[in-house]
Amino acid sequence: MLKGQTVAVSDTGYRSSQSPHKHGTFEGVACNELGKVANISLQGKGLDGVLPSAIGDLKSLSGLYLHFNRLSGEIPKEIAGLTQLTDLYLDVNYFSGSIPEQIGNLSNLQVLQLCYNKLSGDVPTQIGSLKKLNVLALQYNQLNGAIPASLGDLDMLTRLDLSFNKFFGPIPVKLAEAPLLRILDVRNNTLTGNVPAALHRLSDGFQYKNNPGLCGIGFASLGVCSDSENQSKNKPEAFTPGSTGSGKKDLPESANLPSNCSETQCIKSSKSSHAGIISGVVVIAFITVTGLSLFSWYRRRKQKISSNLDNSDSRLSIDQGRDVYRRSAAPLISFEYSNSWDPLGKGSQELFENYMFNLEDVESATQHFSEVNFLGRSNYSAVYKGVLRDGSIVAIKRIAKTGCKSDEAEFLKGLKILTSLHHSNLVRLRGFCCSKGRGECFLIYDFVTNGNLLQYLNLEDGSDKVIDWSTRVSIIKGIAKGIDYLHTPQGSKPALVHQNISAEKVLIDWRLNPQLVGSCLYKLLADDIVFSMLKASAAMGYLAPEYTTTGKFTDKSDVYAFGIVLFQILSGKTGIDPSIRQGAESGRIEDFIDANLHGKYSESEAIELGKIASLCTHELPHQRPSINTVRQELSLLDDSS
Repeated sequence: MLKGQTVAVSDTGYRSSQSPHKHGTFEGVACNELGKVANISLQGKGLDGVLPSAIGDLKSLSGLYLHFNRLSGEIPKEIAGLTQLTDLYLDVNYFSGSIPEQIGNLSNLQVLQLCYNKLSGDVPTQIGSLKKLNVLALQYNQLNGAIPASLGDLDMLTRLDLSFNKFFGPIPVKLAEAPLLRILDVRNNTLTGNVPAALHRLSDGFQYKNNPGLCGIGFASLGVCSDSENQSKNKPEAFTPGSTGSGKKDLPESANLPSNCSETQCIKSSKSSHAGIISGVVVIAFITVTGLSLFSWYRRRKQKISSNLDNSDSRLSIDQGRDVYRRSAAPLISFEYSNSWDPLGKGSQELFENYMFNLEDVESATQHFSEVNFLGRSNYSAVYKGVLRDGSIVAIKRIAKTGCKSDEAEFLKGLKILTSLHHSNLVRLRGFCCSKGRGECFLIYDFVTNGNLLQYLNLEDGSDKVIDWSTRVSIIKGIAKGIDYLHTPQGSKPALVHQNISAEKVLIDWRLNPQLVGSCLYKLLADDIVFSMLKASAAMGYLAPEYTTTGKFTDKSDVYAFGIVLFQILSGKTGIDPSIRQGAESGRIEDFIDANLHGKYSESEAIELGKIASLCTHELPHQRPSINTVRQELSLLDDSS
């Protein structure tokens, strides 16, 4: 069962441990005109446990949105009972096991999102029968085997993401010719063979980096295929069981099962045929590998080591990662760091002359990263307190190379933006240091003395950290000013979106002024790290609802996150339940104002701030005000009241 918000489901109703809304409905659940459950939207609710098999009893369900949670276990095969389902979002959880082949029975399915889990095994060929499917996202799992040619039968498919898995073998010609395909991402697998020429039409929509065994003509970074590669990988002719020919007969992309068999016989035949295909792939892969030159072997070995370090399942801390480096093949790792990732080694130093620190400065400031100076660790960085030679106190964020964008031009572009940000309500970036020898990058920020806003929430009555009313209003105004600065283009600075606003990202200085940290940091970080940050943000409720359908951040998604932070400051709580929102909308102050204030606040200001928070968190982005409008409204508040 699902924990965190205990749920029991049936086709005629829904039961939850949370209090119901008025009119007998529940948060995140919608029913049709017959009273049947038609939609479940519980993304980012902190749910854990397993997905119950009883989910298959909701015969009228058309949308199931359970992404950004902590669900685990296998995806139940009973999900095949959801024949009306059009959208299935189970991404960013901890699901394991194989993808159930019964998903192929969901004939109305249009979007299937299973990415960022721990799924293993191969992709069921039955998915090829989902004729209405237009999005299939399976990236960042542990899936393996060959890419099924049956995916080429998906005439409505526009986007297919198989990146960061363990797929091997060729890209099927049939898939490349899918009529509406616009995006195909197969990065970071172990694919081999000739890339089908039909993929030229996708242009930048075809992503294939870190597959050393791929070859093809007209694809940047791919070599021309040798004769053996052309002969053995991607011929378009169909395979006929029992056909005869020379020993060079191609590995079939798929095999049709005989139609005159019982269900049990078909299952056995399918498993036997599938096992034969995989065995054939392994044999051919072995023969190919043994025939490669030493240089090709080296490229494969280096890619394998890099994949082990970048694997999103382990997501090593900095210190753990260094232990792995020491245990791995040191000459290869040293070669990769010394001669590959060096964003400041191509004459770009003059762009950042006033921001560059050397490694000696960083190590001296932190006493060689002493535990005494350790402040905290995330899944992509560690932060240390430091003292520079001029006596100023700083916070140094230590990021492994695997956590940074591998494209050096993009990394430099991100650095340029970060160094251009100057505002009293943004934490100042003092400088940075990139060490190619250590494979690490260090960001040096001003140290902010009073921690983050999260430390001032969920306090017990009488705590000495309770912030008075006027200070809360001042903090709200300061956060809005910082966001407005980001959103407004000024000179060479473009309009920017923060993307990760939260109470944890609001630091409080010695004068109790707020300073946003992490502004545009995503421009430096690798995609899987950014997605991991996004998952944490969603779990805390900061993610705007439209992201689930658009996948994009805008100024209005920043406004939504600001509205959540505003609710948190007013209520003194991290979790914003429906009663807080309803209290703000109706003007019932006691429902959304922190009881620790003991009535010492301005009622008129509280009502106005509650309305602003409600508008900022409106479900529809076009109904939310701009942050500049919010600033104007806040300026009308009387600080002295």
